[in-house]
Amino acid sequence: MSFCYWPLLLETAMKNIRHFLTLLDLSQAEFHQIIHRAIELKSMRNRGENFAPFPNKVLGMIFEKSSTRTRVSFEAGMAQFGGHAMFLSSRDTQLGRGEPIQDSAKVISSMLDIVMIRTFSHSIVEDFAKHSSVPVINALTDDYHPCQLLADMQTYWEHRGDIQGKTVTWVGDGNNMCHSYINAAKVLDFKLNIACPAGYDPSPELVAKNSDRVTIFRDIKDAVHNSDLIVTDVWASMGQEQEQLAREKSFADYQVNPEIMHLANKEALFMHCLPAHRGEEISDDMLDNPSSVVFEEAENRLHAQKALMEFLLNASQ
Repeated sequence: MSFCYWPLLLETAMKNIRHFLTLLDLSQAEFHQIIHRAIELKSMRNRGENFAPFPNKVLGMIFEKSSTRTRVSFEAGMAQFGGHAMFLSSRDTQLGRGEPIQDSAKVISSMLDIVMIRTFSHSIVEDFAKHSSVPVINALTDDYHPCQLLADMQTYWEHRGDIQGKTVTWVGDGNNMCHSYINAAKVLDFKLNIACPAGYDPSPELVAKNSDRVTIFRDIKDAVHNSDLIVTDVWASMGQEQEQLAREKSFADYQVNPEIMHLANKEALFMHCLPAHRGEEISDDMLDNPSSVVFEEAENRLHAQKALMEFLLNASQ
């Protein structure tokens, strides 16, 4: 084979790569497939089955934002699949010294099999994916956190079945989690109520595109009425610590507690992506409330992301 054909072959291969940058990269059927596979992989692990379909595969984990659940779940997941996970900090690579994203993407993806990125600007993962020859996973940006939604929806399915046609209430900042819940509502066909103070709304463009299923409330009690799932997050996300005091005042009426849960449907579940600030966005006892599935939700990051990696690696062969 003539060497001059290599760039053309590489370009053709890159066109077949599947990335996961937002939930909109999945169809409803694919979303369901990943959820069901995650439940199956979870059951296999609990039975002690050894399932290692990806020996010698390497996952690159690029972190510009610190994490507990994201690093542990991805690293453990790839190890359980028989592969290896490589931690890459921006402080220890040329990414932190100004190398163009497209150059880093071409080099890193030429040596790895799949990449996950946890960073600030969503454009970073978009640019990286555009120039990557392997699947790229958005493990969190300032705009979206789709991996968490896979775990959340897996958890809901395990307890209540299909979420289609149900009502979910998001309480708090219109942040990356809120944006991903809007996308989930679109893909999985549920109604989303958003309870937040003025000035902290999610993306107006995203809300407008989903106005048939998304409603913004200023009163948390109105928002949670007849809801099947209540979800919240910290009031000040990573990088917003300097706004903590101002946000505490703005969100003072938006705490999720047992009294609020009593206004939802009797079988309503409570979720939080963690870490949680007890006494702020939740009451001290909320994580131990009978409606709380927060720690199952956290564990499901492992199983949902294993299902996602399997899906992307198989789809991109």
